Amino acid sequence: MRAGVRWLPLGLALVAGASNAAPLNLRVDRSPAGLKAAFRPDTALGGGVDGSTRGEIDRLFTPHNIAAMRSLGLRSLTYRLRTELGIEAWHWTEEGRWSDPAHAQGYWTSSDRPKQPVTLSWGYRLPRRGDTQDNANNLDFSRLTDGDLATFWKSNPYLDVRYTHEAAGRPQWIQVRLDAPTPIDTVRIDWADPYASAYEVQYWDGPDDYDSERDWVTFPMGRVAQARGGAETRRIAQRPVTARFLRILLKTPSGTAPPGSADVRDRLGYAVREVSFGVTGADGVFHDAVRHAASHDDQTFTHVSSTDPWHRAADRDPNLEQVGVDRIFQSGLGNGLPIMMPVGVLFDTPENAEALIRYLTRRGYPLRRIELGEEPDGQYGEPADYGALYLATLDRLRAIAPRLEYGGPSMQSAATDLPLVHGPARSWNRGFIAYLKSRGRLSDLQFFSFEHYPFDDICGDIHAKLIAEDALLDGMLKRLEAEGVPRTTPKVIAEYGFSAFSGQAMVELPSALLQADLLGHFLSEGGDAAYMFGYGPNTPINQHLACAGYGNMTPFLADANGQAAERLPQFFASRLISQTWLQPGHGLHRLYATHLDGEAPAGAVVAYAVARPDGRLATMVLNRSATQAFTVKPWAAGRLDVWQYGPDQYRWRPDGVNGRPSLDLPPAHWEAAGGEIRLPADSLTVILSRAARTPARSGRAPRSR
Repeated sequence: MRAGVRWLPLGLALVAGASNAAPLNLRVDRSPAGLKAAFRPDTALGGGVDGSTRGEIDRLFTPHNIAAMRSLGLRSLTYRLRTELGIEAWHWTEEGRWSDPAHAQGYWTSSDRPKQPVTLSWGYRLPRRGDTQDNANNLDFSRLTDGDLATFWKSNPYLDVRYTHEAAGRPQWIQVRLDAPTPIDTVRIDWADPYASAYEVQYWDGPDDYDSERDWVTFPMGRVAQARGGAETRRIAQRPVTARFLRILLKTPSGTAPPGSADVRDRLGYAVREVSFGVTGADGVFHDAVRHAASHDDQTFTHVSSTDPWHRAADRDPNLEQVGVDRIFQSGLGNGLPIMMPVGVLFDTPENAEALIRYLTRRGYPLRRIELGEEPDGQYGEPADYGALYLATLDRLRAIAPRLEYGGPSMQSAATDLPLVHGPARSWNRGFIAYLKSRGRLSDLQFFSFEHYPFDDICGDIHAKLIAEDALLDGMLKRLEAEGVPRTTPKVIAEYGFSAFSGQAMVELPSALLQADLLGHFLSEGGDAAYMFGYGPNTPINQHLACAGYGNMTPFLADANGQAAERLPQFFASRLISQTWLQPGHGLHRLYATHLDGEAPAGAVVAYAVARPDGRLATMVLNRSATQAFTVKPWAAGRLDVWQYGPDQYRWRPDGVNGRPSLDLPPAHWEAAGGEIRLPADSLTVILSRAARTPARSGRAPRSR
């Protein structure tokens, strides 16, 4: 033992249940060097409330469900903004004003002085949309290939220098994905206003959209200057080029507006009614390879760099509800603590965001952090475009509420790579951070948030995935730092869960083990806060892979009325973590490094040790083996409290949508005074020293990053 090292008096010897292997000693290093991080449970652990479909908000926000959610002990709350995933504008209150009130259309700003409490709100579809698909309900379609010349796509006018205060405007683009590689020598563009007076028509020089060795190549005759809009059919190659992925790069805007327009935003950016690609035959007839249909299933896929947030009263989406802001703050789910609130960025206006912050601060609601947007990387646009909107929106909000913290971007993953991008620039986050640095404003990212759903594929060996999660999270945190996110910037997991898709593992014991490991690991690495997604009750579904089975991210099964019924593993894991491993409240907890000496199955057993503010030492031990039990032999003096949750408490009976627990008991609790403690396979155990001890004095605690 090194001089000056102080080891936790609770040592644990682990013995394989059916093995003659030597005991494994688990030690906790309470020396200054062993102090990993410090945090406060009431701000570090939380849950999230998302937008939903018609009627689900009212079903969720009942006294019964609110009490059930609060009982998890995850005291912080984040409000998730589904409209940013669905290419919709958020009317956070239905009271407000249109830029064109006579026609109930234009750019919407909710009232910061509504006369009625805001209990429910909606998303509004954007009729100038250019994306075939979205990440929410995915019921709309692109106006670029809908076959209707009365509709059009338009880029976001807030990317103009008038709003971004940049030295030059931002190019925009339209991408087209054909069904298969196809000979192309002609493009047809039906322009609206404003059109592009200079643009390039390009193809991706390979069959794989994620091959970063490839790049966009301009067609031999695809560089256009001094265009004049209107209906334009242009030969772009003498001989057809076979390609599947096509792009129109819009470089110089015309600055023209539709007749009768009085709003400057109408003449900013670019607008296109319809696009077509194909070949021109020897007879001069154009043969279109694009499928034109007002359906995301039937039209040729298109994707655009940005979208104009202009819309109409008729565009309200009844199937995208957001809980009203008054209702969320008055529900009790926030436990009187600041709620991390969002504002729309990609598909909303900064004026609407300003109004929301004015309203919330005027009402005196507890606020600390404001997330600007949600999952912008999942829109696969230009990270610099989001960066420009981020800074422009932040500047407006800071003028209203300078003491709040502003951050984001709530990435759908800390490791998003963009398709159809060459070289290192394919990293969305690298591009975003580089943009902030180029503006000299990296410090304006006051916290960095991302979502963490480690497994798209939840088939196969689930327990191997649990063990692999350690390296996945470490790799993501290292990648963020390598891409320029400062170590001192607080890291927030805005949503976490087993997978973004449903599966049986989510309602079995591995869901509890993943939650415990993720929280222990993330906090040990200096993570600032983590919010559980799937806070309310739900039912088993299968939405991705048949081999995944039926399940859902939820601590409760829902009854026929959407009310919390049977308690599932994430309920009991949340309680063990928040009420037993940790001392509830705002007290400072210190996490110490653990060391496992001897031979052990790689990653099967992990432990997280915390010194609580009451002086008690708590060790959370996870056995992630599917089959092998171990034995813990404490060699510390004094009595111990032990809580354990595993196969003796819970079993799931799979039956499709009718699956239910066949065994559903709370964690076992007993006292131990020496002897051995068995760790069953698939189990979560908390061992807590009975006698309070004076916390080790180990210098200043490292601040949570």
